[in-house]
Amino acid sequence: MNSNIDGAFSSLGLTGLFSIIITILSILLAWYLLQELKLDHWFKQPRSPRARVFIAVLAVIIGHLFARFILDYWSWTNVLKLM
Repeated sequence: MNSNIDGAFSSLGLTGLFSIIITILSILLAWYLLQELKLDHWFKQPRSPRARVFIAVLAVIIGHLFARFILDYWSWTNVLKLM
């Protein structure tokens, strides 16, 4: 019985690690893509700290939403395998 519990915790740990990696990679991808935005329309000084914080926050929001979509889709496909 103890090995079943250890296996469940190991599986949970790997799922958590997978989620963290996907989320970080999604945020980095969003950051990379947002670097191409022309901020001249929104900010007087597009390279100011305020503009950089805006891009960072936007990257976290978009990256998190994208990662959530990927992780939900992965979860749904695993549930469909059980049907």
